[in-house]
Amino acid sequence: MKYHAIWISDVHLGSRHSQSDLLLNFLHEAECRHLYLVGDIIDGWELKRRWLWDTDANTVIQKILRMNRKETRVTYLFGNHDEFLEDFVGLNLGGVRLAERVIHQGADGRRFLVMHGHQLDGLVYFNRALERVGSRIYDWILEFNLQFNRVRRRMGFGYWSVAAHLKFQAKSAVRYVTRFEEGMVHMARQARVHGVICGHIHRAEIRTVQGFEYLNCGDWVESCTALAEDFEGNIHLLKLHESAARGARRGPGPHDPGVGVPTMVPAERSPGRPGSRRPQPQPELAGLFQPGL
Repeated sequence: MKYHAIWISDVHLGSRHSQSDLLLNFLHEAECRHLYLVGDIIDGWELKRRWLWDTDANTVIQKILRMNRKETRVTYLFGNHDEFLEDFVGLNLGGVRLAERVIHQGADGRRFLVMHGHQLDGLVYFNRALERVGSRIYDWILEFNLQFNRVRRRMGFGYWSVAAHLKFQAKSAVRYVTRFEEGMVHMARQARVHGVICGHIHRAEIRTVQGFEYLNCGDWVESCTALAEDFEGNIHLLKLHESAARGARRGPGPHDPGVGVPTMVPAERSPGRPGSRRPQPQPELAGLFQPGL
């Protein structure tokens, strides 16, 4: 698979529920000119609590660095779980750009604000302790989700995310997602771009909000999704799909994927370039961002 750009977020390397083995499969198959790591790639919170860094996590980092040494330009945008990298923003670490936010210019000329999205979460600024409590509850739900789906697979049923069901059945969660999307679009409007690409809320999506494109990478804890731009400028949401025809290459892993080998398939596509008018950055904002090309 060859793409102009790929965006991944919320891998949470160093946590028990990071599906780094599946991400590694994807990175081995994908080639791109630009790779954006859209925050929470490393879970610094979890690593402070207990050390769960494994061989797969090491291999993912090594693979990304190899991609950067070849023909891929890698940009790392820190999130809230890897906020320890904030002190190094602006530096070039082994050829990898580290930033809080950037502007990506697509193959068709469209421009997108790219950032993790935690900047909009008031808990980050006003009550960090409460946010960490929420993170622990989420970990418990994911643990139940893991055991629940192992039982489902033994009974012949497919994967079903308990965590996603609980999160998005709650009205408060739906309101939060709506406010998050509107807030991200407001930032895109201020930056005078066509849309915004983010992560943070673990909900992969491509949609139009208030006339702007809202694209969320999803995560590699529950959904295993990525965004990928082809060479015509179309951005696709890629989702995990298990192909039994390729099952001989791999057996069950720590997340018990069964005989099928996971591969990524397009699920949604962005609407494409909306007309010929190209927004220009406001003078006071132009210096905040780096071009994606």
